[in-house]
Amino acid sequence: MKSFTLIEILIVVGILAVLIGLSVPIFGLFQKTSGLNNSAQEIAGFLRLAQNKTLSLEQGGQWGIYFLTLTSPQQYILFKGSSFSLRDSSFDQVQNLPKSVEIFQVNLAGQEVVFEKVTGRAVPSGSIYLRLKDDQLKIAAIFIDDAGFVELADSALPSDDNRIKDSRHVHFDYSRVIVTASERLTLIFSDPPNPDINQDISIANNLISGQIFWEGEIIVGGEAQNIKIQTHRLNSPDTQFSVHRDQRYNTKALKITISGDETGELIQYQADGQTAKGSSIYVTDPDLQ
Repeated sequence: MKSFTLIEILIVVGILAVLIGLSVPIFGLFQKTSGLNNSAQEIAGFLRLAQNKTLSLEQGGQWGIYFLTLTSPQQYILFKGSSFSLRDSSFDQVQNLPKSVEIFQVNLAGQEVVFEKVTGRAVPSGSIYLRLKDDQLKIAAIFIDDAGFVELADSALPSDDNRIKDSRHVHFDYSRVIVTASERLTLIFSDPPNPDINQDISIANNLISGQIFWEGEIIVGGEAQNIKIQTHRLNSPDTQFSVHRDQRYNTKALKITISGDETGELIQYQADGQTAKGSSIYVTDPDLQ
């Protein structure tokens, strides 16, 4: 009976060690890719669940999904209501993304989609893109069409050149250091011949994961105005503001100011949604998204 020599055993052990060494990173990547695909499938499933709850008139109202991208980990929330800001929070179902996965692009009017009663149509339609944090070429996409149909796809990031950009979503940079503990933002709505309506927003009370985040509805002249303001970077070293003002839900002219800046407002909106750079010396021109 032939026996193995020590050299032969060492060679076999060495080969096995090499094979194991090669397989571990491949297995790790496979696990992360599976996590990405599973996350996309789960989001698609929750979108369909929100649509089904709406169509079946569960709890008598509309349902939707809100994407909260400023938390760590990122979250998406199944909610009951005609919008996230007007929801009944007792019905919230919060889902966390894996730490290896991030939502990096939400192509909706805001951060949410709601389904209509009877028809199940999505308001708005759009897309959500996810990727692996440590391999940003690994991407998964969820598409929602006007009819409410939800589709999954592995996709490269689409070109931004042909996308219609307007004042529903704008970015602008701000170079002054903001004292977050004491400063406030103010929304100034114009409603002639009536006096202006002001809405103060305490920055300290509206910080999420180190970023400003505020969303709300203000009644001006009997009409609801829906605004969302957040930052994508804050005092790092400057600040980038992101403002959502959808013309479908806003009818009044608007200026936004910040209390620590006496040089002028951050941005101006006409009633029809046209934007203009604020008079502050610290702001850049609005960048339509």
